[in-house]
Amino acid sequence: MLVVNTKSRSGREAFEAARAALSARGVPLLSCHALTQPRRLPRVLADAVARGARRILVGGGDGTVSFAACQLLGRDVTLGVVPLGTGNDFARSLGIQDTVEAACDVIAEGYTARVDVGLANGRPFLNAASLGLATAIAKRLNKKLKQRIGKLAYPVAAATQLWEHQPFRVRLQADSQALELEALQLVVGNGRYHGAGNMVAPGAALDDHRLHVYAITAPSAESGREGTSLGQLQDMSTLARVALSLRRGEHVEHPSVTYLRTSRLYVESEPVQEVNADGELIGRTPMRFEVVPSALRVYAPAPAPVAH
Repeated sequence: MLVVNTKSRSGREAFEAARAALSARGVPLLSCHALTQPRRLPRVLADAVARGARRILVGGGDGTVSFAACQLLGRDVTLGVVPLGTGNDFARSLGIQDTVEAACDVIAEGYTARVDVGLANGRPFLNAASLGLATAIAKRLNKKLKQRIGKLAYPVAAATQLWEHQPFRVRLQADSQALELEALQLVVGNGRYHGAGNMVAPGAALDDHRLHVYAITAPSAESGREGTSLGQLQDMSTLARVALSLRRGEHVEHPSVTYLRTSRLYVESEPVQEVNADGELIGRTPMRFEVVPSALRVYAPAPAPVAH
């Protein structure tokens, strides 16, 4: 079954393109759904599974794909991803190129893999959960902005939010260590990418059975300038330098970044922080994170043969 969120950035045009591309590649479709109302997705997926669909192909952004995955966990179903959003980080973590044709090639080839799923207070997520700056940016990323300027929406929202952002105190309890930090941002990653191509960590993978966590700490707190104009400039400068290294994964070496790997994490903060997961606001701290190994079966590019 193919279901496409036509409210996603390129959903309207992509629905017919995906249907045609799958047909051309010999992929039979039991049914096709172009959803103008994303809230219908749970009913459509439940009906499809009840009718015997075992390969469900979802077109949309990370929020749509993550929501679909939540509905399919624990079922004998393979999820196919057709990336149509602004970020498309789950497809990127899988190694699927950012086009309808490339995604349909992967589905037609038929290779499947098991990937981990993160839980935030029991709610599943695929890419990453965050609090601090990334969540504030996500709140600014309304649908109108994303549809109007596409991938530029992330840097535009980030530049606007930087001027207003304040540090917060965060307490972390991981598998084998406890930390307390003055942070500007905390990211808890299940996959390799978040925020439209930013790397959670260079070693992160969807099948490594670990959460990868990084916190950007506030130099203004360490220097005693927190809450001052000079302190704000310090924090903004640090955020800008870390941002420049996120695409390559070099941020984990930055002196203002704390990085760890863990299978579970408990997070408290002062003041209370909103938590964003896969582009959607899901709650507030305190929050418990954990990873469910190999919980979801997905279509993915076949691994390259090993040379002998």
